[in-house]
Amino acid sequence: MPHRESLRVAVLGAGHGGQALAGWMALAGHRVRLFNRSAEPLLPLRSGLTLRGAATGRVRLDAVTTHLDEALEGAELVMMVTPATAHRPLAYRMLPYLRPGQVVLLHPGRTGGALEVARILAAAGLPNVVAEAETFLFASRVEGPGEARIHQVKRRVRVAALPAHRTGGTVRLLQRIHPAFAPARNVLETSLQNIGAIFHPAPILLNLGRVQAGIPFDHYHEGITPGVAAVMERADQERTALAARLGVEVLSARAWLEQAYGATGRDLYEAIQANRSYRGLKAPRTHQHRYLTEDIPTGLVPMVSLGQSLGMEMPIMDSLVRLGEALHHVNYTAEGRSARSLGLVGMSPEGIRAVVELGFAAADSFARVDSNPFYDKAGV
Repeated sequence: MPHRESLRVAVLGAGHGGQALAGWMALAGHRVRLFNRSAEPLLPLRSGLTLRGAATGRVRLDAVTTHLDEALEGAELVMMVTPATAHRPLAYRMLPYLRPGQVVLLHPGRTGGALEVARILAAAGLPNVVAEAETFLFASRVEGPGEARIHQVKRRVRVAALPAHRTGGTVRLLQRIHPAFAPARNVLETSLQNIGAIFHPAPILLNLGRVQAGIPFDHYHEGITPGVAAVMERADQERTALAARLGVEVLSARAWLEQAYGATGRDLYEAIQANRSYRGLKAPRTHQHRYLTEDIPTGLVPMVSLGQSLGMEMPIMDSLVRLGEALHHVNYTAEGRSARSLGLVGMSPEGIRAVVELGFAAADSFARVDSNPFYDKAGV
C-alpha cells in the first residue's frame, strides 16, 4: 500500500532515465504511470521492473502505456524524461489532456526547456506550472529487458519553476521523491548552468577523426586534451558572460567540477583530469549521438541566440554550432531553440527577467507559437 506521502506521477519517456525514476518512485510507494510513444521498450515492463544499484527491488507500475491521456489522468506531477528535442512536440501532444494544477517538470530541461514548454501551454490558455531541473537526478543505465541500474544519486539537483514564485512549492513537492532537489533562483539560472553544452559537443567535434575511425577513447580523460580544454574554457566564458548579462549567477565549468566532484585544477584541463568519476567513460562511437544532436540545438544554439539578441558576440559557441551543422547537414541555428522560439526575441535583460519571474501570461510577452519542423521530427 502507498504511504500517506505518496504522489500520483506520470513519467513520460521509457529510456534509462524514465525507467530508473519510475522504479525508484514505485519502490518508495508512489503511484507511477510510465508513458512511451513506441510500445517496444514497454513490453518487458508490463510484468514488472527490476531496479539495482542505489535502490534494489522489483515493482509493478500502475500503468505502462502508449496512450498519453491514460498516463496523465489523475497525475499530480508530470515528469518529462526525454531527450530535450522531444519537449516541444510532447508539449503539443499534452495540450488536450493536461489539467489545471498538474505540475510539469522537465528532467532535465537543458537550455530554455521550461520557457519553450510554458510558452506553448500559455498560448493554449493552460496556467500549469512548468519547472526544469538543471540535471538528471541519477546516473543510470538499462541493463536488460525490464531491468535498470542506478549507479549514482546526485547530491543536489537544483530546480526552478516558471513563474519563479512557484519554485518553492514545486521543490517541496519534488522533495517527497528525493531530498536532493533544491531551489534555484529562476529558469535562467537552471538553463544557463547547462554544463553538458560545454562538456559534450567540443570533444566530439575536435576528435572527429578518432570517432569516425572507430578508435575507442575515454571521452573526458583522453578526448579532452589541453587544446580541447582551452576551446571548452573559452566557450564556458561565453556562457558565464551571458548569465551575467541576464543578471544571474552560474558556476564556471571548473567551479562546477569542484562542487559536484571535488575535482580541482589550475585550469579546466587539470580539473577534468583530476575527476576520478570520469575514468573509463568512453566517447560515443558515432557522431550521430545526443552529445551533438541534442546538446547543439537545445544547448549551444539557444545560448548563442540569446547572446546575439542582446548584442553579445558568441564566436566559440557559434563556431561549434556551425561545425555540427556542416557535419550533420542540419541547420541547427534555424531549427533549434532560439530567442524567437522561446518568446524572448527583442527583449532587454529586464524584460527577460520579467518573463521568468512572472510567467508568459502575466508578462504578456507572447503572441503565438510557431511550429518547428525540427521538433516535429523528434518522434514523440
